[in-house]
Amino acid sequence: MRIWGKVLGAFFGFLLGNIFGALLGLWIGHRFDRGMGIRGAFQRGPSQQQQAVFFHATFAVMGHIAKASGQVTEQEIRVASNLMDRMRLVGDQRARAQESFRLGKEAEFPLRETLAEFRRASLGQRDILRFFLEVQLQAAFADGKVEDNERAILHTIADELGFSRIELARILAMAEAQMNFFNRAHGGHYQDGGHGGQQYRQEAPSADRLKDAYQLLGVSESDSDQDIKRAYRKEMSKHHPDKLAAKGLPPEMMEMAKEKTQEIQQAWEWIREARGIR
Repeated sequence: MRIWGKVLGAFFGFLLGNIFGALLGLWIGHRFDRGMGIRGAFQRGPSQQQQAVFFHATFAVMGHIAKASGQVTEQEIRVASNLMDRMRLVGDQRARAQESFRLGKEAEFPLRETLAEFRRASLGQRDILRFFLEVQLQAAFADGKVEDNERAILHTIADELGFSRIELARILAMAEAQMNFFNRAHGGHYQDGGHGGQQYRQEAPSADRLKDAYQLLGVSESDSDQDIKRAYRKEMSKHHPDKLAAKGLPPEMMEMAKEKTQEIQQAWEWIREARGIR
């Protein structure tokens, strides 16, 4: 427990302003101690417990989304299985992921409690919460569209993680653009897996690919070059694997973060070349 900020703040506050100065100094010292505590938590890095909460919540909530329509489809099972493949889960790790997915499908699954625990474990860090939400969107888009029941669950997830409906709509649009971007770039289906090590086609992108590239960065063709460059840098910063790992991303999910940054990078390259940005 940190108290020196309070002690020193109260002491110097008293010297400068008697009892009122001491109270003000005590409050300032409390804020300082609290800030140092949070900073210290970040510097120590994520604990195994934090990563375990992230891991369980990822597959449990994915199972809950898959069950939203009443029956888990083959596509939804394939999405979860492909995610496990991309994370290179085998043996006990894969068994734990499958068990979490199964628990999420149960009628009495405590969705809000699971999300609240995850938010606490992640210290409310927006980048890590957003990455989690983006992973869940893959389950929602398993059959190529988001059903009403799935959308209702996504609203609950966004609410519990602190995202507004407007933010959710924007992230949904970017996730859909990401799938279209990948499909058009590779001639395959995003949910069929096989992302790792993919090389993008070198020919000039079509109008549809460029449209997806703009949307993947969360910008439009009417935005200025400077705004687009700023959006690109912001998205790269949000999804940087090392940054996410320092905030609690389980090591098994590092490959997914790398794939995301590759797609952001390629989207930027296509837009940059099309607009002649230097």
